[in-house]
Amino acid sequence: MESFFAPLKKELAHHEDYETRAAARHSLFEDIEVFYNRIRRHSAIGYQSPAQFAKAA
Repeated sequence: MESFFAPLKKELAHHEDYETRAAARHSLFEDIEVFYNRIRRHSAIGYQSPAQFAKAA
């Protein structure tokens, strides 16, 4: 889990000042859903993004 949360904190949360919890939730959701789940390359699937891996399967 640390390998998931450390970059999230470094790249997103520490650079933002959220006015509300809802704003923080929305920002984190966008980062996870758009970047982490669709674009970021994962070593477990041959350094492909999940979208590339799904297309190839």
